[in-house]
Amino acid sequence: MRRQITSLPALECFRAAAELESFSKAADQLNLTHGAISRAVRLLEEDLGTALFVRRNRAVFLTDDGRQLAQAVAYGFDHIEGAIQSIRAARIQAPVTVSCEPTLMMRWLIPRMAGFHARHPECDIRLVAGGGPVALGDGIDLAIRRDDFDLPASYPAEFLFAEWIGPVCRPDLQTRFFDQGQLRSDAPLLHSRTRSSAWRDWSGLSREGLAAHPEQQFEHFYFSLQAAIAGLGVAIGPWHLVRDDLRNGLLAAPLSFRQDGSSYVLLAAGKAPGKAAQGVFRNWLMALAQEDSMP
Repeated sequence: MRRQITSLPALECFRAAAELESFSKAADQLNLTHGAISRAVRLLEEDLGTALFVRRNRAVFLTDDGRQLAQAVAYGFDHIEGAIQSIRAARIQAPVTVSCEPTLMMRWLIPRMAGFHARHPECDIRLVAGGGPVALGDGIDLAIRRDDFDLPASYPAEFLFAEWIGPVCRPDLQTRFFDQGQLRSDAPLLHSRTRSSAWRDWSGLSREGLAAHPEQQFEHFYFSLQAAIAGLGVAIGPWHLVRDDLRNGLLAAPLSFRQDGSSYVLLAAGKAPGKAAQGVFRNWLMALAQEDSMP
């Protein structure tokens, strides 16, 4: 039967002592005591039945056997460290696919990804658009979702930020669509199929009726926001999705924003082994969400 290899920690102590030809310097390098290095070397010598060092007046010198073992240990540890680095590099370089709701990805996440790549150029993050239920682990590593559906208990959900909504329009049309802090009855309301209840939700929060308004319907939510920028009417704008447009003067929010009770969360597979870049992206996203948590 193959004999069990001697203590790996003892070999690491021996390696340091052999390279530095000093137990004291080896102890400093490994953050151990001189006695710990001496005991580790003595363990090896007893195991091998030969002296590895000649000790002379607090100085140590490798014997021929010691020199032979030192070469073998250095070779072995170099290969082990090389394999570890290779594995770590493969994990950090493995692509991470993040599914994100389309409008949030277009208007909030993508504009901030340049900052992420500048800080973490080694990470390969791939964004795909998606909403509602998602199957993680089948080509999708993480998912960013609004919690407007029953979240699966098998995926841990981490809170990102609350949803704040309010009417938005082109700044030069505020007096055309609003009067004394109220939405004018002739202001066109911009609706979307993917958030069909947006205006109804805001009406319930603000207690402002929506009867008799002209309306225009769009297929996707981001089309209604773009229509507001184009001056076609007033859309319901979640703060995170319009904050850049507000800052850049493309949209105005005359009635401010109200919290609607929903929020965005980050979903991850509970027990799946994570990729290194996945953790890096998760930490960056959580910090970013905290910075952008309030309108």
